[in-house]
Amino acid sequence: MSERDEPARDATATAPRYTRRLSDKILIAFHQACDQGDYEIADLMLRALETMLQRRPMAADLNRRRSMDSLIAAHERLWHLRHPGEVAR
Repeated sequence: MSERDEPARDATATAPRYTRRLSDKILIAFHQACDQGDYEIADLMLRALETMLQRRPMAADLNRRRSMDSLIAAHERLWHLRHPGEVAR
């Protein structure tokens, strides 16, 4: 089949290049670093996420609340990984 025989591609029919927010990808990278035991990188991912949440207003309060809840849960996970057996006060 030659290029002339292929149907024309419509630029509007293609899927969006980025389907997840950058903050979601950073959070995924954080969890992967935790899973691999690389807590230094996990900490760097959290710092990047914090920076993003501090400088950029969210479109809706619901998204900001969800992002903040995810950030807090990530901090808790990292603390528990670094302090196994200890109870947070």
